[in-house]
Amino acid sequence: MADVKLTGVHKYYGNVHAVRGLDLTISDGEFAVLVGPSGCGKSTLLRTIAGLEDPDDGTIAIGGAIVNDLRPRERNIAMVFQNYALYPYLTVNENIAFGLRARKTPEIEIRKRVSEAAEMLGIGNLLQRYPRQLSGGQRQRVAIGRAIVRKADLFLFDEPLSNLDAQLRDEMRTEIKRLHHEITTTMIYVTHDQVEAMTLADRIVLLRDGKIEQQGAPLELFERPRTGFVAGFLGSPSINLIPATLTAMNGGLSVVFGSGESLTVPPAKATALSSVAGREVIVGIRPQHFGRAGDGPLRDGVVPYSAVADLIQPTGTRTFTTIKIGGVDAVAELQAHDVQSHGERIQLAIDLNRMVLIDPATGSVIA
Repeated sequence: MADVKLTGVHKYYGNVHAVRGLDLTISDGEFAVLVGPSGCGKSTLLRTIAGLEDPDDGTIAIGGAIVNDLRPRERNIAMVFQNYALYPYLTVNENIAFGLRARKTPEIEIRKRVSEAAEMLGIGNLLQRYPRQLSGGQRQRVAIGRAIVRKADLFLFDEPLSNLDAQLRDEMRTEIKRLHHEITTTMIYVTHDQVEAMTLADRIVLLRDGKIEQQGAPLELFERPRTGFVAGFLGSPSINLIPATLTAMNGGLSVVFGSGESLTVPPAKATALSSVAGREVIVGIRPQHFGRAGDGPLRDGVVPYSAVADLIQPTGTRTFTTIKIGGVDAVAELQAHDVQSHGERIQLAIDLNRMVLIDPATGSVIA
């Protein structure tokens, strides 16, 4: 196993500055997920770590040794690609063993490692089949098996689940997370899917335009985003972002929307925001922070709100309900039977203790 340290890494493609002076340290044994929208530089960064691309500036160190001048095969890494990259004319057994044979590993050791990997991934009964005889999920397991028999210092995954259907993605996420628990090797995983990032990562590194926007534990980024971009990228359904003005009112602070509606800022937040009263803000409220109001009193920071259900989207366990706040469409994630029909008026409770306020000029979170 090994840690990874990137210092001042730049990568250009002509006039495109794909990676912009990036500094990043990934600890030994950590599962780090690089996530972000298309074009943010995440796959370029992974390929640069692997040695498939050369950095134009900066250093890459694996296990304390700078590897800028080492070829990919000299870095003791294993990589799993989006397109599986299996040899169609070789059996599953031969595909998994291919890299070991290329390194002249003794045959008895090859058989042992292939058997262990196949058992770990649940493909022991597929070893004599060819890739064309496998499902997408089985092919991806073979690709992972070919990587883990290497006993590499570092595992790299480049959007390995993007070709699978939703059910298989769920299954393979579980397999990959279990695999990391079993082999505890440093892993770097690239995805554009924030659900994959949240469920797999020890640490998320969220990229934007070739730079790190924020990094940390999944719940840290979800609950304490530093920018509106982070708040909007993580979470499904996405956070509701509503323009408002932070206004002193009735001895406290309220957010006043363009429609004239207002919501009272909880006292704990109001104290920290007193110096910025009067500013325009973007109010961020996650769909999960809505609920149906009950008959009893609401706890501090939870405010009542009456709304009409403009659209309902049942998912079985939950119902996503589109309402309007301040004249802007917003989504509330409610219990399955909290709302029955389009046009129904519902009494909601909104937890404003967990809202975020964003400066529209800078995109930074104020509180």
